[in-house]
Amino acid sequence: MAGRAASASTRGELRASGYRPRTVRDELRANLLRTLERGEPLFPGIIGYDDTVIPAIENALLCGHDLILLGERGQAKSRMIRALVSLLDEWIPVVRGSEILDDPERPVSAYARQVVAERGDDTEIAWVHRDERYAEKLATPDTSVADLIGDVDPVKVAQGRLLSDEFTIHFGLLPRTNRGIFCINELPDLTEKVQVGLFNVLEERDFQVKGYRVRLPLDVLVVASANPEDYTSRGRIITPLKDRYAAQIRTHYPATRDLELAITLAEARLPELAGVALHVPRFHQEIVAETTLQARRSPDVNQTSGVSVRMSIASYETLVANAVRRALRLGESEAVPRVSDLAALEAAMTGRLELEYAGADRSESDVIAELQRRAIRTVFDECVPLEGVAPVVESFQQGWRVEVSAAMPSAEYLVGLDEIQGLREGAARLAGGDSPARLASAIEFILEGLHLSNRLNKTVHDRGALYSRA
Repeated sequence: MAGRAASASTRGELRASGYRPRTVRDELRANLLRTLERGEPLFPGIIGYDDTVIPAIENALLCGHDLILLGERGQAKSRMIRALVSLLDEWIPVVRGSEILDDPERPVSAYARQVVAERGDDTEIAWVHRDERYAEKLATPDTSVADLIGDVDPVKVAQGRLLSDEFTIHFGLLPRTNRGIFCINELPDLTEKVQVGLFNVLEERDFQVKGYRVRLPLDVLVVASANPEDYTSRGRIITPLKDRYAAQIRTHYPATRDLELAITLAEARLPELAGVALHVPRFHQEIVAETTLQARRSPDVNQTSGVSVRMSIASYETLVANAVRRALRLGESEAVPRVSDLAALEAAMTGRLELEYAGADRSESDVIAELQRRAIRTVFDECVPLEGVAPVVESFQQGWRVEVSAAMPSAEYLVGLDEIQGLREGAARLAGGDSPARLASAIEFILEGLHLSNRLNKTVHDRGALYSRA
């Protein structure tokens, strides 16, 4: 609200300004239409949902529907829900002192009704910013009706108020979000008793506190998130509550590696150090994203719980951190990740993968290593034609051996490099330059790709690895 209305301090001044109250759904609809007309993005920074999730959310808001987002972890559900706040009016007037943001023209609480009845146009108003009109609750089995809806306040009873008096109620989160957006994350974790109470507030607009019926016509958009496994298979949401959510929207993981990588690069926070240049070759970026995609297809990983995009982001950040740490220790001016740095990613991946079996056959470390090998092989096959590295294989067949290590100075990779035909040229082309650090990174990638293609042997030892003829 801007202009004359925003300067009002009483109900009379507000009415004289031409203010007209509107519901939160009308508010969201009008502001969404304005956003669409201007061609502005509804969810800045959200990638991969332009043709699927975002149109469905827009339709739900235009219809005024409460909505639930169904998806596995790490699919930006909470982030999109929180972004809906931007569609609320920046400022709204409320009855000063109201706990539930009563509209001066449509008061619903006993307090606001009494104040307006007594003072009329002299009723004082306050202005509330849209950020204060959003509340979020993570559903847990111990969440109570009192938490969400309210309960009798024993302090007010001790002060002499009657239990049947609406003024004895201590409002919960949902009433306190009147004229706003209320989000319940992981909705199926609410007990059935609480779900029944929530349904009554949403559908019947009343609830009972200690046996007393209280009429409270709330104006609130209720959104929720849930894992589809909990929502559909376990049947932990009562049928009337499911029916209350008119829009049930399925989120998803990035459909392609390019989308996975675009999200990763947009969200990753990388260290910046004076005197140390950072370069991450495209093939290493692809390996990180492909590892996550391999995990989402792997029979060793429980696909019900999902594999979050956060794993790609954390892996990428860890890969870069390991390269920067090596450059600092060795006094090198450029930090470039290597295949030998991928072992450090276990710390970023452990705990993010729920294995499909109970235990004894393979460890999480073994599964992670296998996923990385598959990713390297996939990326290698795409960007390194075998006929182009045939001279490299021939050199190894003649007896060449190359030792690599995450702690080895980049310059040591170049010793005897020109004796292996085609290796320098191929490495420089892959790494986007011929600096020692870039060449070292590409050399490791080529050698590992040839090993995984069964063209070279690899012997792993404490200091690193040795590549030799097959």
